[in-house]
Amino acid sequence: MFDVLVIGGGAAGVSCALVLGSALKKPYAEGKTVGILTHQKASALQDGLYNNVYGIAPGTLGKDIMENSLKHLAATYPDVKQLPGEKAIKVEGTAGHYTVITNKGSYHARIVVVAVGSAGTFGIEGLTGYVMPHQKALPEKNRIQLRNDDHLVTEGIYVAGTLAGHRSQLAIAAGSGAAVATDIMTLWNGGTQSQYHDSTRKTYAFAKRGILLY
Repeated sequence: MFDVLVIGGGAAGVSCALVLGSALKKPYAEGKTVGILTHQKASALQDGLYNNVYGIAPGTLGKDIMENSLKHLAATYPDVKQLPGEKAIKVEGTAGHYTVITNKGSYHARIVVVAVGSAGTFGIEGLTGYVMPHQKALPEKNRIQLRNDDHLVTEGIYVAGTLAGHRSQLAIAAGSGAAVATDIMTLWNGGTQSQYHDSTRKTYAFAKRGILLY
């Protein structure tokens, strides 16, 4: 049983997993489990060349971002379980008791985050009833999104990235995934607004007191 299972290994999905991974050290997240299905073959990052993204060197290739982001996740937050090569084909159940069925098996999750692309070929059974035309894409692109209220599709199911109705910009997709993560952290924290930041000042203060941060 995962407390959160993220579907999608692109910018939105991995950003969500990174922020949730950082929160696992917080008292309110004690014992929480997070997983991510990193199937990426349809990600728009595959063919991307990035010159206009904050914090990313001009000329960076999308395929390198995809590879390096998963290495980053594994090295920094190894408690987030990566499930490579698995593609979600069905989501069923109710809030707190969802089952995500993939091409290789099935997983139980209390919360599901859907962060795959917005192609018109979207076909995750159990979620197709939420499909609507994408409101910020050209009609001829045949893009879709899932109906949502600030990323919440229905209780226990969130959507992030272009599938949430955002424009196809890497920074927007990544921010969308991070936003969903902080919403989930807020739930874990009993409704208290929550986010997680590391800082050099915080690290230095703890180091002076002989406390190691991991």
